[in-house]
Amino acid sequence: MRRSSLILGVAVLLWGTLQWNATAEWKSALETDGDGWIDLLPAHDLSGWKRVPIPPTNSLGRAQWHVGSTGVLVCDGDGGHDMLRFAEELTNGIFHVEFCYTPVTGTNRNYNSGVFIRNSADGTIWHQAQLTMKGGYLFGNSPVNGVNQRFKTSATESRMKPAGEWNTIEVTARGKVLSVWLNGMETCAYDQCSVPKGFFALDGEGYPIEFRNLQYKRLE
Repeated sequence: MRRSSLILGVAVLLWGTLQWNATAEWKSALETDGDGWIDLLPAHDLSGWKRVPIPPTNSLGRAQWHVGSTGVLVCDGDGGHDMLRFAEELTNGIFHVEFCYTPVTGTNRNYNSGVFIRNSADGTIWHQAQLTMKGGYLFGNSPVNGVNQRFKTSATESRMKPAGEWNTIEVTARGKVLSVWLNGMETCAYDQCSVPKGFFALDGEGYPIEFRNLQYKRLE
């Protein structure tokens, strides 16, 4: 009887360990080590940043990006499809971004935005961490043997919080590997990026969204 109880206890312990491992979350890189980060949040005049239409052959719509009174970066979502691009090319590093969709009414609530890294200046080459409600994956247009080709990964699970709540994403670029950490878990990786450096940008795609705490930490 005691042996049966012991076996049952071990089984319960193992089951609990497996369940914990299946749902375990870990802190962001910024929370784990706060040293060496560079604040990328734009100034009120958006100096050091540039709007680029998507696709680059399109014309820009009305100005839809501004820094609000609370210091967050706001995309109004009514200026067409564009990206707000940082002026300096960046190489290996971790890009920390916190974002929150403004809830909209009606049936068209397919919230859409993204975080770009290693983009070309005009956006013909791009690597985006998708921020839809089923996002957390990477896709883009990246050169393979000198020819741009579309790629797309799959997210291991949905980690997005609903509109009105803040999410945290970190996109890491190290050599040929790009990976995404979203709200406590790594959700995808892409290991065939041949672009060693490029531009960081945020996507405006028709939905009001706020960004805060934009941080970059260079990796060797």
